[in-house]
Amino acid sequence: MNAKTLSALAIATAVALVAAIWIHSANAPVSEESAKDKPLLPGLRDQLNKVDAFTVVGAGDKALVTLQRSGEGWQVAQRANYPADVAKLREYLYKLADARVLDTKTASPKHYAELGVEDVSIEKCGPGRSFPDSRDQAGAQECDPAAKNVLVAIGGVNAVPKLIVGLYNGKGGGGTFVRREGEAQSLLASGTLLADNDPGAWIRKDVIDIDAARIKEVTLTSSEGKPLRIYKEQAGDANFKIADLPKGREPASDFAANGLASGLSNLRADDVAAARDVPAPEKIFHARYLTFDGRIVDVSAWETDAKARAQFTVSSDAAQLEADVAAAQARDKAAYETAVAAARLKVVEAKGDDAAIAKAQADVVRPAALVDPAKDRAERLAAANKSVEDLNDRLRGWTFTVPPYVFANFHKNMVELLKPIESGKKPAAGKQNAKPMAPLLLPTHS
Repeated sequence: MNAKTLSALAIATAVALVAAIWIHSANAPVSEESAKDKPLLPGLRDQLNKVDAFTVVGAGDKALVTLQRSGEGWQVAQRANYPADVAKLREYLYKLADARVLDTKTASPKHYAELGVEDVSIEKCGPGRSFPDSRDQAGAQECDPAAKNVLVAIGGVNAVPKLIVGLYNGKGGGGTFVRREGEAQSLLASGTLLADNDPGAWIRKDVIDIDAARIKEVTLTSSEGKPLRIYKEQAGDANFKIADLPKGREPASDFAANGLASGLSNLRADDVAAARDVPAPEKIFHARYLTFDGRIVDVSAWETDAKARAQFTVSSDAAQLEADVAAAQARDKAAYETAVAAARLKVVEAKGDDAAIAKAQADVVRPAALVDPAKDRAERLAAANKSVEDLNDRLRGWTFTVPPYVFANFHKNMVELLKPIESGKKPAAGKQNAKPMAPLLLPTHS
């Protein structure tokens, strides 16, 4: 054996030795003292602004939730790239970044399942676990499809390991059992780190929010075509009126119809799907909301698979929008005139001269509605129409799953709001023709 061969053999042996040491250290239990009170994911907090992907992977390497950041913001891949709940994602990432190691737990794969920190990969699964759709590869271990643990992966960051999130330590004082992928040692980490594995839980929940006080008219049409219309003549009216009351019936109370106007108030969805995947059936309930500022929201609602669905279309009522802009300009003009009168009165009360009065009045800022009424009107109309277009673009093309109480607002019928008209009360028997008693005249004394 020559020197060159011996040298190559020595180098190969050294490399193998280093690799063996690294593998051993990676899989060896971490000492309790060295791990305690250290960050669970070192370096994550300083890189939170770099995060561009977030994935929750279930048993069998199945991506249950995939959130991705693009030029349009965060989106949920499993929901046709519908906008994600950024606040929810931020809250969870901060939990991970602030989590610290409370204690070290088992490093034995035989006991991982007790803490819920077993591997989710098919290739790494332990014996006795099975997937109905697992790959039938020679020698591949099988996995349990009912396993609840997940693997959390964060994209866009450096040197932050994936995290297997197991069970919550409910009986032991809090914390969550976890294991960093590639390490044998399981850990108890601070906080509740359980990750939602339902894509619907990660969507942006708020759909639309129009307060009942801004509603002018609501028309509900049943799947059979029967309409129910409620309305206000003025925005300041206390209660809604019911149109086309049937003979012999009256509203159950003065405010019986008011609840129908709240159908779009803080409306939140439970889930969402592309409209092409969950289209509206032939028979639906239809609701149309007209606001005092000229917006129209059309709602198509139905039930399928024990879930309430709704689609929304937003447009403008040109006449109502014009009236709203004119009213807004009139309010601005009235407010200006009131401010001018108040400024003049203040100077007069202070014994100021005409010049001081004129200056005080001139200091009151003239609103755009008086400076250039036509330009102000055009800008207001453009802003209102842009707002309608933006909202319609956000809602169009989606089918939302809504809570039952929201769906109930879209299919009320008139019978629920009415009662029979009470007949007039009759006088008591024997007093039908009674005449009013003359006043008693007291005698006068001179």
